[in-house]
Amino acid sequence: MLSALDLIRRIEAGALSPRAAVELCAEAIDARESEIGAFVALDLEAARRRADEARWAATPLAGLPVAFKDIFATADLPTQYGSPIYAGYRPRADAAAVALTRRAGGNILGKTVTTEMASMVPAGTRNPHNLAHTPGGSSSGSAAAVAAAMLPLAFGTQTAGSVIRPAAFCGVAGYKPSYRLIPLVGVKDVAWHLDTAGLFGAGVADVAFAAAAILDRDLRIDQAAPTAPRIALARTHLWPQASAAMQNAVETAARIAQAAGAKVTDVTLPKELEEAYGAQFVVQDYETFRALAFEYDRHRDLIGRPLREQLDRGGAIAADTYDAARRAASRGRQVFADTMADYDVMLTPSAPGAAPRGLETTGNPAFNRLWTLLGTPCVNVAGFVDDSGLPLGLQIVGRFGRDRAALEAALFVEQAIKRKVGA
Repeated sequence: MLSALDLIRRIEAGALSPRAAVELCAEAIDARESEIGAFVALDLEAARRRADEARWAATPLAGLPVAFKDIFATADLPTQYGSPIYAGYRPRADAAAVALTRRAGGNILGKTVTTEMASMVPAGTRNPHNLAHTPGGSSSGSAAAVAAAMLPLAFGTQTAGSVIRPAAFCGVAGYKPSYRLIPLVGVKDVAWHLDTAGLFGAGVADVAFAAAAILDRDLRIDQAAPTAPRIALARTHLWPQASAAMQNAVETAARIAQAAGAKVTDVTLPKELEEAYGAQFVVQDYETFRALAFEYDRHRDLIGRPLREQLDRGGAIAADTYDAARRAASRGRQVFADTMADYDVMLTPSAPGAAPRGLETTGNPAFNRLWTLLGTPCVNVAGFVDDSGLPLGLQIVGRFGRDRAALEAALFVEQAIKRKVGA
């Protein structure tokens, strides 16, 4: 994989030019894109021309190549939302996150594959670790492109588990910030109380660096050793859904982190959080039916059957049921804040296991839904594999608005695992 921080340091030292960074990506794209299918639009020639401009030296990203999931509006590339309804659509303006990335010095190579309207319908992208397995969704292309060293950084979004799950399946760092920390202006919204933009990178420090640069926030964590965190080990009511390999990875990570100096405590989550988990389904389906009202009413025949069925379910949900789900979510946020009063972060699986075989599904977002509903920062930490060599992801969940602490704790765990298992 291409580390954004490694590339930046080489650029700053004069050992690598922005043009050379683009060429590294272009070589990997040429070698692997035909089998992986991570991109829906590419303009390498335009990226090469931009790379030769002198302005990069004054920017924090210094011309690093970046790509965006194809639900972010881009003025110079098609934005098609993974749907035939929008084939060839060209917005007149960039999404806010795209504009901020350009302002910070990101050189946008292209748009990555999304599932249809960021739903759970597979879009054909393959997992770089094993082409017979899914890369996850809906940010399929972004996770796969970073895992295959085609990009150092890519953007995705999460409504249920669409940043953390594909990051876990593809063995990369995935960062879902606190709710709406990254602006969603100009992004195709499908559930306005859930949708959250996030980042993929080679490691935790890479996504933290990129977020710091783009958002102009104190999120960079690579300039000092991370502080040992207080970790709550939460198996949650979903623990039986995790594979034996995933359960072993989480418990091994907890032991490794504790041996490295972290304070690890087993916790049992209150019943209100299980109720909030159930509320996420209601909120997502109800809001998606309304967010896609135009498409459903005008172009229903062009919507794939699984998404159409989800929209039908959402249309059948009564407003009172939705309001009750939102109240359960509000209670869950307060209960989670109380539960975490004595901890910095929580450790839990990123997914039930490794990426499923086959391309008929993007995998199960069960271990992500609750945290998306609560709006908490989440980070996927790679480092373990199952018996077949496929990545297993560990999820660090922070407190709302405490993104730097979550990233720092994730870096601590990532480094401890690397020292122990040589990942």
